Amino acid sequence: MIALLAAGAMAAVGVTPAAAAGGLLPHPGPDGLVWVEETVGDGGVASGGVWDGLPTVLTVACEGDGTVHVTMDSQGYQVADFTVDCPAGTAGMDSVTMDPGVVRTGSFSIGVDASNDTIRWALTVTQPE
Repeated sequence: MIALLAAGAMAAVGVTPAAAAGGLLPHPGPDGLVWVEETVGDGGVASGGVWDGLPTVLTVACEGDGTVHVTMDSQGYQVADFTVDCPAGTAGMDSVTMDPGVVRTGSFSIGVDASNDTIRWALTVTQPE
């Protein structure tokens, strides 16, 4: 019985990383607040649960021969604004780290404006402890 459970656990562990390995950004783990695994064209995300006592890291990866312009708003204030180059055939990536208190406790939103509708992108928001 124990061997059967161990085999099942190993199979589950083996499947999850393999699925994430094909994406633009891996799952952010326990520090993650948001993970948009992959989408195409313009988009964004809104979420809650951020705490102002920790730094906040916004990471964006993209691919597709163009750019994505990324903005992040927190409680009515723009806290991030940057552009990521998205090469064809490989992923481009950029990240911004905001000091504790820059992103205010509560909700936030992120907008992604792609230079064309075929740009693939992913993002994570983390608060490392």
